[in-house]
Amino acid sequence: MDFDLTEDRQMLSDSLTRYLKDKYPFEARNKVAYAAPYHAPDRWAELSELGAMFALAPEEAGGFGGSGFDISVVFEAMGRALCPEPVLGALLASRLLSAAGADQEALLAGTTKYAVGLGELEAPYALDLIETQARPSGDAYVLNGRKSAVYGGQVADIFLIAAKLEDKLAVFEVSADKASVTGYAMMDGGGAAEVVLEDVPAKLLIGDAASALQDAVNAGIVALCSEAVGAMDVLQTMTVEYLGTRKQFGRPIGSFQALQHRAVDMLTEIEQARSITIKAASELGGPDATRFASMAKNLIGRAGRLIAEESIQMHGGIAMTWEYPGSHYAKRLIMIDHQLGDTDFHLSRVIAA
Repeated sequence: MDFDLTEDRQMLSDSLTRYLKDKYPFEARNKVAYAAPYHAPDRWAELSELGAMFALAPEEAGGFGGSGFDISVVFEAMGRALCPEPVLGALLASRLLSAAGADQEALLAGTTKYAVGLGELEAPYALDLIETQARPSGDAYVLNGRKSAVYGGQVADIFLIAAKLEDKLAVFEVSADKASVTGYAMMDGGGAAEVVLEDVPAKLLIGDAASALQDAVNAGIVALCSEAVGAMDVLQTMTVEYLGTRKQFGRPIGSFQALQHRAVDMLTEIEQARSITIKAASELGGPDATRFASMAKNLIGRAGRLIAEESIQMHGGIAMTWEYPGSHYAKRLIMIDHQLGDTDFHLSRVIAA
């Protein structure tokens, strides 16, 4: 199998990498990520102009990508820069809009921000446990329930909400100004929101949405795994550079064989993570997509935690400080494990399959 990027994907990767490196140096990134609205609105528009959103959607929906590898290119670049922009919400929404055959020009152009409400307090990951209810109201519907940790929800104009309609999962479109939205910063930067729905008017987007929702989650998992690979790459490089400069007993600590072995173990874990992410990306949209997405998310969760812990231990105290970039990469890797299903959740799904 040829793992090299196509010319178009390589151009997109190079453009995004250069842009993010220029616009999100470490201090600027932290200033944006931890202060409301937890992203930079002007940067959002520029990302759209670069084609980041269009790469997430297929041609028939107005984009020029939509495959697992297109998604990987965008999110690996974001992982390298720790970019806090709410692109994950846009990806999930694009998959659902594509499944519904709905217009998504405003999403792709970046003029309308979407977020997708999936998780709930009693059902953070499992779609089949969703309790938010929908009922007909005249020619439309109303929703009642609460969605937790809605990524990008703090700035969303429109929410796509997964809810029970009689005995089926459906997807509804809700205007953000009709719901009660409480935005906040996540531990690793970037934003999310709690969304409370009390007789909120909604438009039915997909009546029987179980497969469409699972496809959106699978795409989101490919995105998060790719982001993690990008972040792990940077953190491993940062650690090796530190081992070559930090001296103890009159010589660089990177000359100590025990630390060399640990650095190689980090690299091995990253390559395994990259391989399973490539496999999950290649299967996206196919009959085995869910199984390989869960396998990838489980391995990425374990690898990300190991890379974060090893990096902190080999750096020593400096790795725990706010000023050192390594601590923020480590936090992001830990948080990725808890988005769209953690290690234990996906392990149980693989076992069940």
